Amino acid sequence: MDKVAIVILNWNGAKMLAQYLPTVLNYSHDEATVYVADNASTDDSLDLLRREFPECKTIVLDRNWGFAEGYNKALAQIEATYYLLLNSDIEVTHHWLTPLIEFMDTHTEVAACQPKLLSIYDRDSFEYAGASGGFLDRYGYPFCRGRIFETVERDNGQYDYRQEILWATGAALMIRSKDYWEVGGLDGRFFAHNEEIDLCWRLRIRGRKLYCLPESYVYHVGGGTLPKSNPMKTFLNFRNNLTMLYKCLPDSELAHVMRVRWFLDYLAAWEMLLLKRNWGDFVAIFKARRAFARWKKDFAADRQAIQQGRVAQQIPEQRMFSLLWEYYAKGHKKYSDF
Repeated sequence: MDKVAIVILNWNGAKMLAQYLPTVLNYSHDEATVYVADNASTDDSLDLLRREFPECKTIVLDRNWGFAEGYNKALAQIEATYYLLLNSDIEVTHHWLTPLIEFMDTHTEVAACQPKLLSIYDRDSFEYAGASGGFLDRYGYPFCRGRIFETVERDNGQYDYRQEILWATGAALMIRSKDYWEVGGLDGRFFAHNEEIDLCWRLRIRGRKLYCLPESYVYHVGGGTLPKSNPMKTFLNFRNNLTMLYKCLPDSELAHVMRVRWFLDYLAAWEMLLLKRNWGDFVAIFKARRAFARWKKDFAADRQAIQQGRVAQQIPEQRMFSLLWEYYAKGHKKYSDF
C-alpha cells in the first residue's frame, strides 16, 4: 500500500506528459508513487510512457470516462493513504509534497488540501483554476484567494498563510482515500467541471475540513482541455453547478437560491448574445438549464443522503453575499476586498 499516490489522469496529453511529468517524477519519487491513468487516448501517450517513463505506473481505462468518473475508475485500483489528483499540465517544485504530507499527517480533521497554484506563463501571478484556495458565494459562484471571475492577482505574498477553504482545486488535490470513498468520490455524472467543488462541499457538510497550504506551490498551464470560451465547457459548468447546488444547499436556502439563479442564468445567456455576440454560449446556457431540469430527479436520493449527513446548517466558507453584486456593483475585485 502506498502512503501517497500521485495520479495524473490523461487523455491525448502526450505533449503535456513529455514536458511536465519529469518534474513530478524528479521531485516526488522519494515521497510518492506516481501513476498515469489513461482515458483511452488516441495519441501516443501510452507509447511515450513505456518508452520515456518506465518508472511511472500506468492504468489503462477502456474508454474516455471524463475527469470525474475517470478518476473514480483509476483510484479504485490504487491502495494509498492519500491520493493526490494532479493535472498533466502542472510543473511541481522542489519539496512541494513535504508540507502537504506533514500537514495531513498531523491534522486528522482535515480531509483534503491543495498547494498554491501559480501561472506557468506569469510565474508571479496566480493561476485561474484554483489560485490560493476556493470559496463559494450564496448563489454558487466560485472564487478564490487570488482570483475573482476574470480578475487574477499577482502573487505578492498577500495570501501566504494557511487558510481553511470550501474547495480545493482538482488540478492539485491531496485527499485522504478514506474521506474520498466515504462520500462516494467525484460524481461521475458531471463528466467534467465543478466536480471537485461538489466533492469538497460534500466533505465540508459532513464536518471535514479543507486547507490551502501556500508554502507548497506549483505552476499550472491551465485550460489544457478546453478554451475558456467554449459552448461545451459553458454547458457543463452551468448544468453541473446547478446540480451541485441542488444536492448540497440546506433546505432553508434551496428554493430562494434556485429562484435567483433562474434569473441570473438567463440574464447571463442574454448578455452572451446581445453584448458579446456569442451564440454558442447563449445556446449552451439554455441547454444546461433544460438538462438540469431533466436529470434533477436522478439526484433526489443524493440530496437526501447529503442533507442527512449534515453536521452544520451554515458553512462559513460559503459566503452569504452575491459575488456578482460585490464584483460589478461595489468594485470588489480581490479576495482581500471582502
